[in-house]
Amino acid sequence: MKLKLPPRIKVLEALGAIADGRITKVNDHYIVTSSEGDRKYTVKVEGEKVFSDDNGTKFRNYIGYPIIAVLMLEGKLPFDKRISEALKGIDWKKLNETYKNYSVVERIIKEKVSKEKGINESEIDGIIESVLNELRRHSFYKAT
Repeated sequence: MKLKLPPRIKVLEALGAIADGRITKVNDHYIVTSSEGDRKYTVKVEGEKVFSDDNGTKFRNYIGYPIIAVLMLEGKLPFDKRISEALKGIDWKKLNETYKNYSVVERIIKEKVSKEKGINESEIDGIIESVLNELRRHSFYKAT
């Protein structure tokens, strides 16, 4: 099954996971720990066949943030260290559950990062768009 493009916020979640050091390579796969530390996702990437047991990939059939983070670490997707570091320590689950609207959470995060870290919102939009454009260039399929 071909996976769909993720919601824009998932690019930011992936950048945050990298800055938080929540990704560990174990033999032929990765373990990605959730922002609250209560869940661990297994991620495997073999070319265009990808596997992750996060909810977005597993149930909604889009490329989840754990896969995006791994692809960034492997150099297969654009990565911006400055923006990643600015997204360190964000409780994504709490924000997503509180607002139940990814675009609202994205706006809140962009405003926070702009005020606190001095990163222009257009820079954040730029990394999101460059990652989504690169994902569009490929077809990623759900591996079982």
